[in-house]
Amino acid sequence: MTTTAQGPQSAPITQPQAPLATNFRLPGPTPIPPEVAAAGAWPMTNHRGPEFQAVLQRVLTNLKVFFQTEQPILVFPGSGSAGWEASIANCFSAGDAVAIVSIGNFGERYTLVANAFGLNVTKIAFEWGQAADPQVVAERISAIPGLKGVMITHNETSTGVMNDLPALARAVHAAAPDALLLVDAVSSLGCVAAPMDELGLDVVFTGSQKGWMTPPGLMMVAFSQRAAEATKTAKLPRFFWDYTIAAKSFAQGNPPYTPPISLWYQLDVALSMMVAEGRDNVFARHAALGAYTRQRLRAMGLTLFADPAYASNTVTTVNGPANVDVKALLKTLRVEDRVVLAGGQGKLDGQVFRIGHMGFVKQADMDEALAALARRI
Repeated sequence: MTTTAQGPQSAPITQPQAPLATNFRLPGPTPIPPEVAAAGAWPMTNHRGPEFQAVLQRVLTNLKVFFQTEQPILVFPGSGSAGWEASIANCFSAGDAVAIVSIGNFGERYTLVANAFGLNVTKIAFEWGQAADPQVVAERISAIPGLKGVMITHNETSTGVMNDLPALARAVHAAAPDALLLVDAVSSLGCVAAPMDELGLDVVFTGSQKGWMTPPGLMMVAFSQRAAEATKTAKLPRFFWDYTIAAKSFAQGNPPYTPPISLWYQLDVALSMMVAEGRDNVFARHAALGAYTRQRLRAMGLTLFADPAYASNTVTTVNGPANVDVKALLKTLRVEDRVVLAGGQGKLDGQVFRIGHMGFVKQADMDEALAALARRI
């Protein structure tokens, strides 16, 4: 008699269930407006046809309003992290000297990608919770022979610190005028000013899941004319992220390959809402919410992790209260109060928690979340 061993059998799950509604205060993904959610259910269309071309043109035009650039915008499938790879692969060759300014977990991850591509990386690291010092950056990069590029994280989501981008851009251009300046603006662009052309930024990228009120899945990036020229001599391998292929295709009114059509619909609706609100009004709303959140947290007796002079207007990082298990606190808020906050990242895991206030958010949303937090500490 022969027997056949059977592995564990799992019953098929036949009834998908939506997550329960929460006050969702992560610094990404962020909540989406009902109008944006509804657009995700629109019918499919031919991504080479006139209906989608109209969507594409509106999206690319409206993105320029918030990138504050006259350069073409490219939109790739992917999360904001895809911007690290796309920016590096298009601009450099193996062995090129670059400097990466790191003030937290996402600066560290940008460094990992650059090392993976074989660049000659100088990391200029600052204490977590502090912003980058433009003078120190200038001194360090001026000593690097043949420097090809400088990478900066505008808003460090892990620490709640927003770098002084204008000051850093001035310092980089003065100390290394021939180096490209690449900016990770994933959690800042669309919420705060990061005027690409005015500051002379060469590559700027962001992700749909942050301030753009859209689900995860789109990475938006712009290249200056100087960066576009650099792509012609860069020799790192690329195809999916290739600037030349994508720019040519978008200029003709078509995506370079089949796009996530529903996400484009949703970004189109979200951008129309942002344009209707007004760019400066969007920025002012985020500034007010950031200040309000920090004031409320301090009134509770909590201490904030970030240097107050450089506190982010999109995410606030809070030191865990004494004798409070941060992970248990976040679980209680999620289960008992339906309020979802984010934990710490990297070496801050279990020590801090983070509250997102970007994108589709009002003061009433913050009041509800902060009241629940006050009850639990």
